[in-house]
Amino acid sequence: MAKVRLGPDGVHIFDRNTGTNILLDEVTPIRSKWTQSPRQVSIALINSCDLECTHCYAPKLPARLNTELVKQWLVELDKVGCFGIGFGGGEPTLHPDILELCHFGMTETNLAITMTTHGHRLSGSVIETLKESVSFLRISMDGTYNTYEKIRGRSFSSLLRTLELINGMIPFGVNYVVNESTIAELPIAIKLAEKYQASEFLLLPEVAFGRGKAVEKRTLKQLSDWLKTYSGDVQLSISSSHAELAHTQAPLPNEIEELAYAHIDANGILKRCSFDTFGEVIGREGVMHAFGKLIQGKSYEIME
Repeated sequence: MAKVRLGPDGVHIFDRNTGTNILLDEVTPIRSKWTQSPRQVSIALINSCDLECTHCYAPKLPARLNTELVKQWLVELDKVGCFGIGFGGGEPTLHPDILELCHFGMTETNLAITMTTHGHRLSGSVIETLKESVSFLRISMDGTYNTYEKIRGRSFSSLLRTLELINGMIPFGVNYVVNESTIAELPIAIKLAEKYQASEFLLLPEVAFGRGKAVEKRTLKQLSDWLKTYSGDVQLSISSSHAELAHTQAPLPNEIEELAYAHIDANGILKRCSFDTFGEVIGREGVMHAFGKLIQGKSYEIME
């Protein structure tokens, strides 16, 4: 069933089964009717990860969300007009109930269910289970071959075997951290994404957070120049912090920033994004109560 959000850009209709977005912008709904929930929410189910990536931003303190609590949040977010949630971490496949949570989200709500993973725990049987329980997978690929193995400490050939298993089973995209080590291999990574029929390639210039450091200006210039010449078939996206490099207009140019995205970390703290140091604990009142306090600027600084 398609979902509808009202906002300053018009009437936004989304179908999770096809990924279709339709914007009816002929008439702007009155402000009192605008949907007040976040459009998309990322949920870090767990801080743990079995990789040690050199640029990792995820907190290293042990934390894991309660399965039944997450289910309550999914139902609530569905009812208030959220379009989709994205499970992440850490590494979400390390959460013992990841398959159950994906299945619940797909069968008990009308949310689009996505997951960001390094992919090395996606066996054939897991993919077979997930194909009915997720709308989209995001697979992290930072550099290729030797560079990837140096950054992630895992076999790149193993990752390619995972992409081969996913191809034709679950729609997926590639998440690619851009920094001084990976920028030169971007054309190779794109060719591989095309080969395995990825439908999206998300560029993520490295951020100074956690183990990460801010991407150098010369690397951003290289990325900008490459984007101007790209003519491949894979759809390119870029993180909102560097959206100006894409040289395209935002699909919802008038969207209220506070209502676009939110992030729930593995301690159950709601933030504007995963890099934010301010947040609001989600209590018994639920996600939207915390969200209301967050967008009103009443949240506290998180000490970790």
